[in-house]
Amino acid sequence: MRHHHFHTKSKRNYNALTNANKQKQRRRLRNDMAIASSSSSCCYQSSLFPKHPLLSRNYPNPPSRLRFSPTVRATSAVALQPESSTKKSQSLEGSEVFACPVCYQPLIRKGPAGLNLRAIYRSGFKCEKCEKTYSSKDNYLDLTVIAGLKDYVEVKPARTELFRSPLVSFLYERGWRQNFNRSGFPGPDKEFKMAQEYFKSSEGGLLVDVSCGSGLFSRKFAKARTYSGVVALDFSENMLRQCYDFIKQDDSILTSNLALVRADVSRLPFSSGSVDAVHAGAALHCWPSPSNAVAEISRTLRSGGVFVGTTFLRYTSSTPLIQRALRERILQGYSYLTEEEIKDLCTSCGLTNYSSKVQQSFIMFTAQKP
Repeated sequence: MRHHHFHTKSKRNYNALTNANKQKQRRRLRNDMAIASSSSSCCYQSSLFPKHPLLSRNYPNPPSRLRFSPTVRATSAVALQPESSTKKSQSLEGSEVFACPVCYQPLIRKGPAGLNLRAIYRSGFKCEKCEKTYSSKDNYLDLTVIAGLKDYVEVKPARTELFRSPLVSFLYERGWRQNFNRSGFPGPDKEFKMAQEYFKSSEGGLLVDVSCGSGLFSRKFAKARTYSGVVALDFSENMLRQCYDFIKQDDSILTSNLALVRADVSRLPFSSGSVDAVHAGAALHCWPSPSNAVAEISRTLRSGGVFVGTTFLRYTSSTPLIQRALRERILQGYSYLTEEEIKDLCTSCGLTNYSSKVQQSFIMFTAQKP
């Protein structure tokens, strides 16, 4: 009996001691969490944007709604959300129209605002995500993936490399392009008017002239003043230099909203759904991969945006079978397509409302982003 009483009393003392220890641990845990919360609030400014001092300066003191709560889960949730939204607003404010050709994030711009030759030339661009920088060279902005690389050199197919030649760039508007009329091309003035009819719904927006060459049509679009901005885009450095030489001869174009950009048509430096109109004059047959290029054009077009292109057809429905076989062998070095293939390509890349006009081997086609 006495032994049972002693065992019961010992058990009571043990339980009391255990409860006291648990209460003491709870008080210590609350104190530690309060200290952690206080120290986190103090270092908020320096730790939230460790790699972006510009963003830290915009938040000298955390707003009241961003104060840290006493729990760790609430603290992390509140800290991550404003960082993401802040970066987005900062990027949209300074990005203009250009995006990184690697990740397609809007570029941050440092320099004078405006989509014109002088402003672009005096500006520097940077991708916050890739931390890649881009700048102007010889009056054009280089937005290729390989921009700035020192050791790596990329060689395109012969049909693309041909137009990087200084001689071809010089001759393009001095006899080369004029020979296209033998294949049914109506001529630059007529082609421009036809394209403008297709672009009616895109007036006032941003137009990108891909594979612009020496800027034959880019200059016409800029001089028309029917678009908020025109981007003359080509992979050939010498074509862009030649384009600038022509622009210098016309003051009305020199001061217009026209930018010269070096870029790959299969990796366009624009955010998805940011372009109103895309023009590709006598270009599709020179592209290394027409399917990749049209898919990229479709990606960049906004809903309702228009794509207009011209090219040489491999043959038409009226071409005799013997001539078709001959043209198949002769034109193997280029991506000459049939009208049916062009329509199929546009449709497969998500474009609708396809229509075309054919004259001999010439075709002007258009399609729209739904």
